[in-house]
Amino acid sequence: MSEMRYYMFGESTLVIESRPPVSLAVQQRIWGLAQQLVHEPGVAEVIPGMNNLTIRLQAIPPSQQDAVSQLKAWWQAAESFIPASRNIDIPVIYGKAAGPDLSSLAETVGLTPKQVVEAHSAERYTVFFIGFQPGFPYFSGLSPRLACPRHKTPRLSVPAGSVGIAGSQTGIYPLTSPGGWQIIGQTSSLLFDETREAPFLLRPGDTVRFIPHKDGLC
Repeated sequence: MSEMRYYMFGESTLVIESRPPVSLAVQQRIWGLAQQLVHEPGVAEVIPGMNNLTIRLQAIPPSQQDAVSQLKAWWQAAESFIPASRNIDIPVIYGKAAGPDLSSLAETVGLTPKQVVEAHSAERYTVFFIGFQPGFPYFSGLSPRLACPRHKTPRLSVPAGSVGIAGSQTGIYPLTSPGGWQIIGQTSSLLFDETREAPFLLRPGDTVRFIPHKDGLC
């Protein structure tokens, strides 16, 4: 199990986080602890993240040291939770207008655009959590060969359905918004639709494959 950090964030918020790299085993334990703590007296909100968990308390604890000690005890007693997982394919058009950063990313990581597409679509990714936007999935499983920094200056408008890379993660923009991820493709899959019974297409624990458009780069 990865080394964990425990600390206060402000006066009434506890945080537990794992040092990199991300781990599915740690994430499953975070899911389990999150389910446990929503019923814990004195806990106002529980927010799972990427190998981290934020716990907002209902009141400022009398002792921060005791609160952090309690956090450690919760983690040590936590049990893993493995949610029902679905295997979902996401069709993607890579490159050109759909993926304006594909060529520059390829140059940055020392690959051809075709090799980037092959590496990106070869993996099966696990959804660790949903955040940033409604339905925005944070995946584990990106090939280290594709890790690339965000844009220094974010775009003012990234189209909904954009598939991007930032650091060691890949993700999909459910809604049009500003963003700094390197955009390599576009999907027609609707990740968020408020008219559906289940508005989010993906949920934590799902596994995803990106399927390149049959006509290749566009």
